[in-house]
Amino acid sequence: MPQSDPHTPNPDTPNLARMYDYLLGGKDNFAVDREALDRLADLIPEAVPQARAARGFLQRAVRYAAAQGVDQFLDVGSGLPTQGNVHEVVPDARVVYVDHDPVVAEHGRALLGDRDRAVFVEADLLDPVRMLDQAAAHLDPARPVGVLLVSVLHFVPDSVNPHAVLACLRGALAPGSHLAIAHATSSGDAPAGGTRRGPEEIQAFFGDFVMVEPGLVQAHEWRPDRPRLVGGTRLPLLAGMAWKP
Repeated sequence: MPQSDPHTPNPDTPNLARMYDYLLGGKDNFAVDREALDRLADLIPEAVPQARAARGFLQRAVRYAAAQGVDQFLDVGSGLPTQGNVHEVVPDARVVYVDHDPVVAEHGRALLGDRDRAVFVEADLLDPVRMLDQAAAHLDPARPVGVLLVSVLHFVPDSVNPHAVLACLRGALAPGSHLAIAHATSSGDAPAGGTRRGPEEIQAFFGDFVMVEPGLVQAHEWRPDRPRLVGGTRLPLLAGMAWKP
């Protein structure tokens, strides 16, 4: 039996990146992705608002870092760059999208086309040295970088020592770099295949970086674009940003 090409999208199997694209109103998804997300929303009602809160946080974090002079970004575990992504928020910045899924990476490259300031690379956060080496072909590691780990780390189990991975990543960044993290918290259901972590564990991922106000808070409460309504929904997703002195 011929082997399927690992870089070719499979319309018969749901893909997390395409499901997320559908959730954000994109068109780069299949019926199987839409059906899977609809089932997930029925089982875990907060999944949809949580994902949208994560995307809103990413956009605000990128704008904040850009206002501090950061003009290059590394979006790790980005999924497909289709709706409200980094290169749309800061079109003059250099952006490297990273995903370990070869199908997502190939699809991402096709979606970006011949843009010269935004590229997609296939790499794994768990091999941060190799990931940063690949990114260095497009970003200047001697200058500040905005690193985005939005809804990624809760899919990394404790068994692979994610704190050591983050320590390696933080150590390689130039002073002035900013690190943004959004992570599902133990106050709610864990993501499918994910790991629950409490606020202290999530805070530890920032190491000795200096937290940006208001610190580690619910994602939709991090520097919101508009005042929060009294009695608004609370979501089990904490987010924050910190910078390297």
